[in-house]
Amino acid sequence: MSLYVLDSSVAVKWALPEIGAAKALAFRDDVRNKIHEIIAPDVFPSEVAHALAKAERMKVIPIGDAKKHLLAILTAGPDLHPYIPLLTRAVDISSATRIAITDCIFVALAEREGCELLTADDKLMKNLPGYPIVSLSSL
Repeated sequence: MSLYVLDSSVAVKWALPEIGAAKALAFRDDVRNKIHEIIAPDVFPSEVAHALAKAERMKVIPIGDAKKHLLAILTAGPDLHPYIPLLTRAVDISSATRIAITDCIFVALAEREGCELLTADDKLMKNLPGYPIVSLSSL
C-alpha cells in the first residue's frame, strides 16, 4: 500500500465537475480498496470547506450542497495530522520558495512521513521542484 499526503485540490474533485475529476474519483476508489493510504494536515477540512463554499457562490453546485460534499469527503478522506508541529518546517519552505504557508504545511507533512504530496495544483508542482510532490494527472 502506498502512502500519500492528499491535497485538498484532489479531494474537491471528488465533488465538483472539474477537469481531472474522473482520475480523482478513481484514486478515491483505490483508497477505499486499500491500494493507497492517505493522510493530510488538520487544515485539510478548512481548505476543502472553503473550496466547496466558493463553488456554491459561483453556482457550480447548488446552495446547501457544500456541507453534504464536505461530509462525504471527510468520511472518505485522509487521517488528519496536527499542523502545529509542521509549521516551522513550512515556514522554512515558504521562505525559500515564496509559496503560501498552507501549501507548505502539506509539503512538510509529506517530507516528515517520507511520502509524496498528491496534488491537482499544477502551479504548486511548477513552483516547488525538488520537493516530494506528484501530480494527480501523472497517476
